[in-house]
Amino acid sequence: MLETIGDIWEYRAGGIIVITTNGSLTRDGRAIFGRGVARQAAQRYPGLAEIVGRLLADGGNGVYCLGNGIATFPVEETPWSLPDPDIIARSARELRLLADRSGWMQIVVPRPGCGGGGLAWRDVRPLLAPWFDERFIVISQPL
Repeated sequence: MLETIGDIWEYRAGGIIVITTNGSLTRDGRAIFGRGVARQAAQRYPGLAEIVGRLLADGGNGVYCLGNGIATFPVEETPWSLPDPDIIARSARELRLLADRSGWMQIVVPRPGCGGGGLAWRDVRPLLAPWFDERFIVISQPL
């Protein structure tokens, strides 16, 4: 796993951008993208909340390839709950398996649960390390 600081969207042309998500839906079946990279993705790609909503309804709170070089990474059950280390560890495993099956060579992941979620990177990093190899770039925003 590599670590860097920067704008995740600068990697858009060369790899898969991962958005952290939760498992909640609105009454009309859309995923809730409250903040961070997920909100940015929803603004860049209209209709993304509907796509993720259908996937969540059909398959539950898991890692999904959305097309357009975007994948999901659940960190919590609801946008109002705290990030769950067990969900983060499960998502890291699922993302690695998806990357292997899909042949992805570069996967860019924000520090899951560490931005608006409030987790410390020193606590999250060990959850990812067993699964993320050199293809995975974990990015944080500049201060």
